[in-house]
Amino acid sequence: MIKLPHQKPIIFLCQLCLIATLIIACNHTTIHTSTNTCTPNYNPNQDYFPNKIKITHAKGFAVEYYQHYKVVTIKKPWQNAKTQFQYVLVQCGTPTPQGFRQAQVITVPINSIVSLSTTHLPHLAKLGVVDKLIGVSNINQVNTPEVVEEIKAGNITQVGNNSNVDIEKLLALNPDLVTTFGTGNSQTDSYSKLTEAGLKVGINAEYMEDTPLGRSEWLKFTALFFNQEAKAEKIFNEIANRYIQIAAKAQSVKNRPSVFVGFNFKGTWFMPGGNSYVAKYLADAGGNYLWSDDKSNGSLPLSFEVVLERAANADYWLNFSQAWRSVKDLIAEDNRYADFQAVKTGNLYNNNARVNANGGNDYWEGGISNPDIVLADLIKILHPEILPKHQLFYYRKFSQ
Repeated sequence: MIKLPHQKPIIFLCQLCLIATLIIACNHTTIHTSTNTCTPNYNPNQDYFPNKIKITHAKGFAVEYYQHYKVVTIKKPWQNAKTQFQYVLVQCGTPTPQGFRQAQVITVPINSIVSLSTTHLPHLAKLGVVDKLIGVSNINQVNTPEVVEEIKAGNITQVGNNSNVDIEKLLALNPDLVTTFGTGNSQTDSYSKLTEAGLKVGINAEYMEDTPLGRSEWLKFTALFFNQEAKAEKIFNEIANRYIQIAAKAQSVKNRPSVFVGFNFKGTWFMPGGNSYVAKYLADAGGNYLWSDDKSNGSLPLSFEVVLERAANADYWLNFSQAWRSVKDLIAEDNRYADFQAVKTGNLYNNNARVNANGGNDYWEGGISNPDIVLADLIKILHPEILPKHQLFYYRKFSQ
């Protein structure tokens, strides 16, 4: 071998350049590196998912564990759905199982995600994987602090939602997973067009759950794609335990004030059914929801007159138009609202205490993931003596 006279200085300079390049690459904001490495040597006898979730409140999804893959089923993606969705999550570095032709096969843990609903963002924050988020539907609607910071840093792209989703932008981002929701309307749902474009898409159907804890438990659905089952179990168990403990305090009350919700929108008052998550919240908060006798879990389209007849003397009115700022606005919208006893007494509370500058309401984002806080707010409204130290978080008393 011939030795060059200046070999050592050249090698040193090459090493220096390589180190500098690596340092720059690691600090580049658009690089998304995984903390989970692929399985180097596949062992068919090894259980690659020692931490497993147990679904206790949600009814809309199920998971079956196998040695190196897990099968996730979305049982009711939307109202009156006649189809189910299935995802086969395969541990990176292990073989793809056979016999799942209709299912989407997704390698886990995923390293990048785009969310087309703000309701999924608190999951990423709770699991500590916001750095994997590279796109959202509308940056202006976001309230989750960790995601807002990533948006300000320029690390998250706006891609539109449902019928207006920008497929080209999504394909350029090339995420490991896109999470969305479905309504069963092929004209507006984005699921089909996203899968046809070759993207991996997960439908989150949390809004179909009829209990607050059922909705919150979809945190575990998100966790499955990151292999974060242990963390999700711990977080959700803490939330559920707090919720149950708070609810227990309100169950012994003798006086259950009467409550109604919603408002008249273009001639129809959509009142949550007696088996809805709203009715569950109010029952757990020690309230007498005036439509609790109804057995549906959807919304009841009612006339103004029907609502006034039943709720004229109700003690409390909650969850009305976000556009109203005072009782003056409410009566200006329709002077018949003044006939409600709750308006006369000022027992009006709205779920818009946390709205960002662009109108994004955190009740519909963080509130779904934090049902224990929402319940504490409702108890504070209906029975303030039970939680004397609690300060309203998602709710605010309506100004006169």
